[in-house]
Amino acid sequence: MPTEQALKNRSNSSCEFCTSTNNLSVYPVPPTSDLSAQQSVYLCENCISQIDGKSELDINHWRCLNDSMWNQEPAVQVMSYRMLHKLSAESWAQDALDMIYMEDDVKTWAEQGIAAAEREGPTRDSNGAELNDGDDVTLIKDLKVKGANFTAKQGTLVRGITLTDNPEHIEGKVNGTRIVLVAAYLKKA
Repeated sequence: MPTEQALKNRSNSSCEFCTSTNNLSVYPVPPTSDLSAQQSVYLCENCISQIDGKSELDINHWRCLNDSMWNQEPAVQVMSYRMLHKLSAESWAQDALDMIYMEDDVKTWAEQGIAAAEREGPTRDSNGAELNDGDDVTLIKDLKVKGANFTAKQGTLVRGITLTDNPEHIEGKVNGTRIVLVAAYLKKA
């Protein structure tokens, strides 16, 4: 049975969070999903746009998590947990997080997604300024470059940096050698 049909049957053709019946689609649970019904949820456009950050979080809309967190489907529990975590500054969401029960493997899955989302944030320098490809940065301390037998001195300007997959690192040329630098030791020029 195709994933969408399986999810329609599982959810009675309604959003697995807010029970809306409008504009429903399959949402694969990040960071990794095999696109099966077991690793996907059936959500409305409103829920998806808020989860993906395409529209502002409507705190009151997410009170529906008080019900969906008790769903028997692990994928729904995982996404409910992640959204409650995102909203944990709200007392009702924190209370729900304190009450939620999940099997150990399901909780591990939920926490992996939270950790992945935090790693995917922007690359920032030592002062918290966001770094982008092509920016120029200055070293704020001497750095011994492994394998190149030199020390990059404090104050060295690194022109035209390149971002990496890891938001904690950037690539740049120092003394004619392309190296990976830790963003926390840099200051945007």
